[in-house]
Parts: sequence; structure tokens; C-alpha cells
Amino acid sequence: MTVVPKGWLGELSLRYRAQQGRTVAQDRHTGPLRVLQSLYPEGPAICHHVLVHPPGGLVGGDELVLQADLDSGTHALITTPGATRYYRSDGLQARQTVRLKLAAGSRLEWLPMETIAHPGCAAVSQVQFELAPGAAMMGWDLLALGLPASKAAFDSGRFEQRLHWPGVWLERAQIDATDDLLLNSPLGLAGHRAVGTLWFASGSVLAPALAQSLKDQAREVAGASALATSAGCTAPDPRLVVLRVLAPRVEPAMTLLQAVWAEWRTLAWGLEPTAPRLWRT
Repeated sequence: MTVVPKGWLGELSLRYRAQQGRTVAQDRHTGPLRVLQSLYPEGPAICHHVLVHPPGGLVGGDELVLQADLDSGTHALITTPGATRYYRSDGLQARQTVRLKLAAGSRLEWLPMETIAHPGCAAVSQVQFELAPGAAMMGWDLLALGLPASKAAFDSGRFEQRLHWPGVWLERAQIDATDDLLLNSPLGLAGHRAVGTLWFASGSVLAPALAQSLKDQAREVAGASALATSAGCTAPDPRLVVLRVLAPRVEPAMTLLQAVWAEWRTLAWGLEPTAPRLWRT
């Protein structure tokens, strides 16, 4: 009998509670996915969490599962110290699933560093979130196909991506390295190898003036960037504003996402854009 090897299984559960004006976090983990540090650079009301996966990446058979639940009155910012890497697979899929649930009156900023799909990977990445009325969320997803700086083109492999707000918004991508039309045609990625999405989501219908201001600000920032011709901002639902961008590589796309996030944070929440310290290292 042939024994099929299994990869890492990492599970992390986060629960945020409000206690006397402070966002208090409780975490439980199994396997190699955990909280590196809880920080409060903006004061006790906002918890900055840094998540780490010590193995450094995922190979075929690995699975990471993150569940975050935010109680009413909490505010969390979740990020990572480095890219999530999907390495070459021997045929098994590597999978990451993120589930985020926000109670009324809570706020979440889901701001991980980029995902890198190495040549030959077989990967699935899913982010699903639910917002109660009065909750709000900003999040982004940035995917790099291959490693252009290392001349490691995404010439084999498959990456599946899903961003889902049930009943409101669904983004699905199935990117096969052999799909030349998708990767290189003007109606596809047009030769770009970095794909970014930033969203502002509200559990209640956004005030029309705020929704328009979020779109206008994103368009202004994008229009002044080097990616003016490959970025756009829309509102596919009255509760949602989405910025999408294509770039030849990760760095300019990340710069744009961070700049728009900073503007939206001030515009929607009246907060200074306090970036995690590790973004500046």
C-alpha cells in the first residue's frame, strides 16, 4: 500500500473582545500558524496583529486555516511580516482559507503582504468575510505570478483565488500558466504579473457622499501613480467599493494599495494611516 504524505496543517483562531475601551485578543493555534505579536501603536482601542507561518511557505498538501471573529466595538489590523509563498507542487494542492466575521460596530483591516505563486505551484487561496450591520472592513489581496526579479517566470502551475462576501460580492480567478490568452491578451492580464484588489466593505449601505468620495480619492491616487492606465475603482454594491490594479511586479502595486488604504482610513474613519512598523523595514 502506498502512503501518500500529507503536508502541514496550520489552524489559527482569533477572537477580539472589547474591554473598557481596549480591543483584547485571544488566539488559539495548532500547527505552524500563529500570532507573532500584538501591538497597540495607536492606543488600546486598535489591536495590530502580526501573523507568522514559520515554515516560510506552502507546498503541495499544506493547508492553513484562519478564523477571526470580532465582537462589537473592536478594531483589529492584521498583517504578516512577509509574503505568503506557494512553492512547486508534486501534484497535491496547497490551500489557504481565511474566514472573517465582524459583529455590529466592529472594524477590521485585513492587510497581509503579497502572495507569490512560484512556478509549478498548485494552489488555492480563499478569503471569505461576513459583516453585520454597522461593521466595516478594509482588506486587500495582492498576487504575484512568478518571480520576475529572479527570472523565474510563472510558466507552469495553477493558482485559484476566491474573494467572497456571501450574498454581496464574489471574485473568482483560475490562473493557469498555460493560458496565454488570460495572461497576455489585452482583455486579460496584458502581460502583467501582479494583480491587486483593495476593498472597503460596510455592513450597512454606505452614504452616497462617502461612497463617491472613496471612489474619487482612489481614482485620484491611482491617476497620479505609475499605474494610472492599469488601475480602476468601482462600487459593485451600495455597501462596497473596490480598487483593482495590474502591475508588472509587486512593488508598484503594493505602493498604490498602501496609498489608497491610507486615504480611505482617514476619509471613512477619521484615523491617521498608522502603518505597521514592519512595512517600513
